[in-house]
This record gives sequence, C-alpha cells and structure tokens, in this order.
Amino acid sequence: MSSITVSKVVNTADRDAALDIINQVFCIEKNWISSVNNQIPEDVSENRVYSWFMAKVNGNPAGLLRLQYDPALDIPAEYEVRLMPGIEIETLKKTGRYVEIGRFMILEKFRRNHKVALHLMRAAVAEVIDRDYTHFITDVFEGEKHSPLNFHTRVLGFEIIGTHLLGELNCSSTRIILTLDILKLYSRVKDSRSRIYQELIYGLHGIFERKSGLPNTTIS
Repeated sequence: MSSITVSKVVNTADRDAALDIINQVFCIEKNWISSVNNQIPEDVSENRVYSWFMAKVNGNPAGLLRLQYDPALDIPAEYEVRLMPGIEIETLKKTGRYVEIGRFMILEKFRRNHKVALHLMRAAVAEVIDRDYTHFITDVFEGEKHSPLNFHTRVLGFEIIGTHLLGELNCSSTRIILTLDILKLYSRVKDSRSRIYQELIYGLHGIFERKSGLPNTTIS
C-alpha cells in the first residue's frame, strides 16, 4: 500500500526536488515554460507571498502545488478576460479573502493515484483556513489532456467565473477561471460517506468547526 505524505517546501533539498517536478512536467512534458529558473525563490522558507507543498509517494516526490496569498484579482486587459454574467471583480474583492492555486502538477507515473491530488488539496485547505482565508481562485486549461477541470468542478465544487485567452504559460488553450468558497465546500461534504470527501477533509474537522462556527459533527 502506498504511503502519501505532503509537506511544505522549506529547504534547499525540498526546493531542488520541487524544481525537478516542475522541469519534468511543465518544461519537458508540457513545454509551458522554457526554464525552471526563478520558479521558486531560493529563500523559500522566508517567503510570505507564496507557499509550496510537495507530495511524496513512499518517499518519492510525486506532485506539487503552489499557493499565492492575496493575489491581484484584476487580470491584465491584454489577457482578454471574459467574466460570466453577474460576476464583478469588485464584488469578489469585498466578499472573500482569496488564495490562488497555481503550479498544481502530478508526475505522470503517479496520476492514476487520485489520492496524491487529494492530499495536496487537503494540505492547501488546512493552510488557508488556518490563516483565515475564505476562497480559492485558479485557472485551468480548457481541453488540455491532463486538465483538472472536472476534478475541480465535479469533485471539489469550484465554480466557473470566466475565461481568458492569454497568460504566463506557453499554452494556446483557453484558461478557465474558477473560484471555490472553502467553508461552503466543507458544509457540503462534511457528512458525506464518499471516500473521496472523507479523504479530502480527514483531520480537518476541528479547524473547520472553529472557523465556521458549525456544530460538531461526526462522520462514521
């Protein structure tokens, strides 16, 4: 049985392993970037803008996820953004504290193990809830072979708020902008018997109850 662990990237060894994942997935496999230079700051443990989380399977680096705290929600006009009807950026700013999920990637040989992605998301959820953030925002590529769009929308409950055509990565696919109300996710899945949801929120009930004020619940 595979052992999956997730930890923050906080030292040189972690950073080197994380850069190798980025190189394998974003440089070699996807060709979305030309170099891993400047992808992760050397003083990663002191960085207050980003957190990086790395998943390992039986001690082997398997996946990566980056969080950016308080990202600018105003997307540059040259990205050709189209928001869904009723969505206004100023309203988003007023109704939530956002963290952007980026550089979410799993090495090819571990992609059949859905628990790798779930463990990374669980670590991300725990981090942002503990820091009093309320929402995730992220981009996914439309039609890309390994796009997490279905995972994000059907499993996690992300909502589509718009699209844009251009971005920092070298990919011609349309970017779909997604947001997730994290406490709303917990309220929806906390009593579910689904193994996926139990895996996602395992060990997080206490912090969710403290932050949301919901009554204690027990999942059998």
